[in-house]
Amino acid sequence: MTDSDAPAETLFLAAVDLGSNSFHMKLVRVVGDELEVIDRIREMVRLASGLDEHANLTDEAIQRATDCLSRFGERLRDIPSSQVRVVGTNTLRRAGNARKFIRLAQRALGHPIEIIGGQEEARLVYLGVSHSVRSSDGRMLVVDIGGGSTELIIGRGYQPLHLESVFIGCVSLSLKFFKDGSITRKRMRKAITEGRLHLEPYEKTYRRIGWEQAIGSSGTIRTIEKVVIAQGWSDDGITPEALVKLQDALVKAGNIEALDLKGLGKDRAPVFPGGVAALSAVFDGLKIKRMWASDGALREGLLYDRIGRTEHDSVREQSVTTLMTRYQVDLEQAARVEETAVDCFSQLARSWKLNENENYRRCLIWAARLHEIGLAVAHSKYQKRGEYIVQYSDLLGFTRSEQQIVATLIRAHRYKFPSSVLAEFGETLVVPVMRLCIILRIAVLLRRGRRDEQLPEISVTARSNKVQLKFPEVWLDQHALTRADLKQEKKYLKAIKVALQFES
Repeated sequence: MTDSDAPAETLFLAAVDLGSNSFHMKLVRVVGDELEVIDRIREMVRLASGLDEHANLTDEAIQRATDCLSRFGERLRDIPSSQVRVVGTNTLRRAGNARKFIRLAQRALGHPIEIIGGQEEARLVYLGVSHSVRSSDGRMLVVDIGGGSTELIIGRGYQPLHLESVFIGCVSLSLKFFKDGSITRKRMRKAITEGRLHLEPYEKTYRRIGWEQAIGSSGTIRTIEKVVIAQGWSDDGITPEALVKLQDALVKAGNIEALDLKGLGKDRAPVFPGGVAALSAVFDGLKIKRMWASDGALREGLLYDRIGRTEHDSVREQSVTTLMTRYQVDLEQAARVEETAVDCFSQLARSWKLNENENYRRCLIWAARLHEIGLAVAHSKYQKRGEYIVQYSDLLGFTRSEQQIVATLIRAHRYKFPSSVLAEFGETLVVPVMRLCIILRIAVLLRRGRRDEQLPEISVTARSNKVQLKFPEVWLDQHALTRADLKQEKKYLKAIKVALQFES
C-alpha cells in the first residue's frame, strides 16, 4: 500500500459555547467538507442570572458553570486542545471577575477558553447558520437571541455583510421584567419597548439593506417556532400574527409556573417571556414578515471556522488591513518593523519558548503593522492612543485575548515599559507577552531611521531575562544614534529586570 492509498487519519473537532443562558458542547468527525455529529450536550447554566449588583459572577453561578464544564471535560478528555474551541460570550464580556472564572473553568474543562466580542460572535453565528440552510443567491438576515445579547447579521452565501450585537436577551429581559414569574400585558409591553430602544439605532440601516429570507438561530427562536406551530398559530415558521397570539397566551397564563404550551420545555420556561419579548421587538423594528428557525448557531460556526482556518486567518488579516487604511499607517515603515521583528522572533523563539503557540508570531506581526496607528490621533503618547484603538475596535476574527496582546505590544513598543499593563495578563501569558514586547521594541529601535537601507546581519540571543545583540564590526561606531538608543533601552529594560547587552 502506498502512502496515497493509506486511510486518512480521522479528525475530531469539538466546540463549546459558554452562553449566557446555556452551555453547549458539540463533538464532530470531519468527513470531507461535512461534519458528522458524534455527541452533543446542552445544559441550562443561566450564567447571566448569576451576575450580582457589581456585575461579578456569584460563587454559586461559578460553581454551576464549573460543574457543567467538568462533565463536558470528561467527554473531551482525549481530544487535543488544538482541536477544541471554547468561547464565552456576552455575560463573560460583562463579568468583572471573568479572569477568575476562566481560570477555574479551564481547570474544570481541561481546555483553553476565549472570550469573543459581539461582532465576532455575530460573524461566527452567521457562519454556522449559512452552512445549515439551503444556499441562496439572495441576502439573508440572521437573528440570534442569546441570554444577554442578540446578534443581527445580513449576509450573502457564507459571507456576512453587516453585523451588530445588541444588548438584549432572553435572560436579561426576563430578569428585568418577569423576575417574580408574573406575566402581565403591561410588563410584556415594557419588555418589548426596552428591546426596541436597543434596536432603534440599527433598524433603518437593516431595512434599507434588505434581505430575501430571515433565519432565526438559538434555542429561544427554535422553541418559539415549535410552540407557534404546535399551537396551530402558524403552519410554516414564525409570523408577526403568531407572535401576537403567543404574547396573548403568555399574558393569559399570568405566571411562568402556569405556562402549559405545546413545544415549551420546563427548562426553557423561566426565560421564555423575555425571549418572546426580544423576538417581538426584532420583528416590530425590522418589519419581518416571516422567519424560519435554523439548527446552525455559534458552535457550528466555531467548527466551520476551524475547518476553514485559512479563511479565518484572512478575516483577521483583513481586519488589520482595514485599520491600517482607516488610520493612514505608514505602510513602508510598518513593513520595515515587521521584517525586523520577524527576524528577531525567529532567532529567539526556541530559547524563549515562543514557538509553543502559533499565535505569538501572528500577534507580533499585527502589532508591528499597527504600532504607529495612534499617530493619526496625536503624536504625543501615540502608543497609548494606538493601544486604545486596537483594544476597543471590533476586529473580526480576533478573540478578546488576541486583541489585548496586540494592544499591549503597541502600548509597550517605546519609552517606559508599562509593567502595570502586563500585570493584567494571567500567569501563563505574562512572560510570553513581555518577551514579545521586547522583540517589538528592538525592531522599532533598529528601524527608527525610517530608511530602506538593508540592516546588517544582527545576532540576537537570549536566555531567561538576558538579551544580547551582536552587530558586525564597526557598524555601531558608524551608527551613533542607534548606539545611543540602545543605551537608553538598556535602562528601560533594567527597570523590569531584563538585561540588554550589545556589542560589535
